[in-house]
Amino acid sequence: MHEKGTVPAMTGEGTGTGRGHGEIPDATVSRLPLYHRALIGLHQSGVTTVSSEQLADMAGVNAAKVRKDLSYFGSYGTRGVGYDVEQLLAEIRNDLGLQHEWNCIIVGAGNLGSALLSFAGFRDRGFHVAAAVDVAPDRVGRNLGGITISHQDDLAALITRHDIAIGVIATPPASAQEVADALVAAGVRSILNFAPTVVEVPEGVLIRHVDLASELEILAFHEGRRTHPLQAPTG
Repeated sequence: MHEKGTVPAMTGEGTGTGRGHGEIPDATVSRLPLYHRALIGLHQSGVTTVSSEQLADMAGVNAAKVRKDLSYFGSYGTRGVGYDVEQLLAEIRNDLGLQHEWNCIIVGAGNLGSALLSFAGFRDRGFHVAAAVDVAPDRVGRNLGGITISHQDDLAALITRHDIAIGVIATPPASAQEVADALVAAGVRSILNFAPTVVEVPEGVLIRHVDLASELEILAFHEGRRTHPLQAPTG
């Protein structure tokens, strides 16, 4: 049984993490979900072995990076054969801490929160949305994705009852900090923040920010460069 409110340190950000193989760079940790997703697809298709080149193509990186990343976890493959898909999938699931499900709570059941509650893919990757809360009277009591939305006043009780490890913030920006504070006060030490604002948390709490608008702006920047290339200065 995992300790309530904690996830494996590898899923955090800020410092590399060692798991018996020395310091593991954050960049390597960030690529593990890419390999995990690719290996799930291969396993479901009945593929038994995969080369570093094939895995690299599926993950969108280069083969040397794949070999380097996997070497941190003692996975070196077999020359001329490659990696055993089932074994490597099990190793990466173990390194990601997915040997069991992590219970999550979604705070905010508006458009984004509702979409997250209706998404069936979390369970396949080892995450169980166990509860959801909101403050709007027209949302509290509704059932979405098999979850009855509770009032936010019940947040702490739900975290204890469902042994919540991860809090997901899907509220408007103005409420995000207050929600983060409430999650931390209730014992949650891992937070995924979808609100487009900076949220501060105490040392020892891991937070990941997913700002969809910022990602679109970055795409717009590059698209603008393609459409209207900058002219080199003259004179």
